[in-house]
Amino acid sequence: MTLRRTRRAVALVVEIFLCIIRFWLLRLKGPLTLERRALWSQGCAHRFLSTLNIAYKVEGRPATHGLVVANHLSYIDVLVLSAEMPCFFVAKMEIGGWPFFGRAARSGGTIFVDRGSAESAKSVAEQMKERLMLPIPVPVLLFPEGTSTDGNEVIRFHSRLIDPATSLRVPITAAAIRYTIHDGTPERKLCWYGDETFVNHLWKVLGVGGFEAVVRFGEPRVYTDRRVAADATHDEIAAMREESALLLQ
Repeated sequence: MTLRRTRRAVALVVEIFLCIIRFWLLRLKGPLTLERRALWSQGCAHRFLSTLNIAYKVEGRPATHGLVVANHLSYIDVLVLSAEMPCFFVAKMEIGGWPFFGRAARSGGTIFVDRGSAESAKSVAEQMKERLMLPIPVPVLLFPEGTSTDGNEVIRFHSRLIDPATSLRVPITAAAIRYTIHDGTPERKLCWYGDETFVNHLWKVLGVGGFEAVVRFGEPRVYTDRRVAADATHDEIAAMREESALLLQ
């Protein structure tokens, strides 16, 4: 296991440097539009998943525009969702300060929110509206739980940042994420929650023999009330995860 961790860690560092080089080469080719930033992030996500030997499967049709809301288990969610579709994430402010990953998120067009600040939430909502009104086919992705969990349940969704989509009457698509470890280890081993540090969790993930991420997309729907949208997508995601769990038994 130690050899596997070390090999993957070295490969990850190499891939990080290659992604940085690709970003600077991208800058030399013309203006860094939001669409090009999202596509760069998608390419990096593909390579990181390959480097970490993470397979993923998609069920349903990924969104091409509007807002996508998903349950949140780990930073791995971001790689999987970004690999499947170019998108702009809404993330907590702390991530912006992470070495490389925070800078990469900013470069890819991530919108950062200070969840303890009403003013920040207001500013982010306006930025989300601007992105949702862009003519480019790039959805905005939100984790309405507001935190990552151990996967035991999908906790109640916050509705404030769903408001931009309901105000604009753009489609909202629910996405349920689940992880399956090949040796039968419970999903929670891959979940990043509580007080565990990013470095400790990443080191643990690097040692996992093999696992698969499954993303299931619901049908896009237009809602006119943010609380209704939050509750409906929450229940839809919980039901999709429960159905997936039953299929695995």
